Amino acid sequence: MIRKLTESDFAEAVTVICKSFMTVAEEFNITKDNAPAFTAFATDETKLGTWMFDQKRPMYGYFDNGKMVGYYNLMIKDRECELGSLSVLPEYRHKRIGHNLLEDSLSKASGYGCTIMKLSIVEENRVLRKWYEDQGFVHTGTVKYDFFPFTCGYLEKEL
Repeated sequence: MIRKLTESDFAEAVTVICKSFMTVAEEFNITKDNAPAFTAFATDETKLGTWMFDQKRPMYGYFDNGKMVGYYNLMIKDRECELGSLSVLPEYRHKRIGHNLLEDSLSKASGYGCTIMKLSIVEENRVLRKWYEDQGFVHTGTVKYDFFPFTCGYLEKEL
């Protein structure tokens, strides 16, 4: 079941996001020392509060028997949406939860009047890039920031 989150869900959402992104950090040698702003290390309840209350990002969780096992948020800017922090706990992967969250995010974005969905990934994560491309996303470019030891890849999909 996917439902919109409230502030009372923040602690559980932080756990899902950080545990999920930690597997990427481990695979690509991203550490708190070389990338303190990476999602696995920089997400806490304060950040979620900023996203929800200051940036007005709607947040959604996927629940299995009452436990949050997946998460995403949407940054809405005019007719564009940016998918943020799509994540699934490692032990719940390969059960179509990520696919269901992605489909839900696309539907919600359309409902908010968006005509395009954008997202960013660790470009070196070829498996994730292929997964998004298989879902109809088009790779639009890369940027190498000095503060990350990886390249940021950008993808988008028309809604």
